Amino acid sequence: MSKGFVPLKSLQQGAPGPADALADIRRIYFKTSRQTIEHDFAHAIELLMSLPGEEERQKAHVYMEGLAEMRKEWSGGRKKPRR
Repeated sequence: MSKGFVPLKSLQQGAPGPADALADIRRIYFKTSRQTIEHDFAHAIELLMSLPGEEERQKAHVYMEGLAEMRKEWSGGRKKPRR
């Protein structure tokens, strides 16, 4: 059982189809912010895993790569507090 992100919409309407999942990944890419990147990245990963074939995953690649880069940049400035 996955412990990843489960959007409320999918619980109400069922899992999105491939076209809807790609559209959601694209929407996440353009709407994410420093405050929401961790949540958005987890959501995008779950959507990516729901895509049935390599062709659909290739279409999502550029958005996933961009999200990963934003996540890396935005989390890189955080330092762990010393004890």
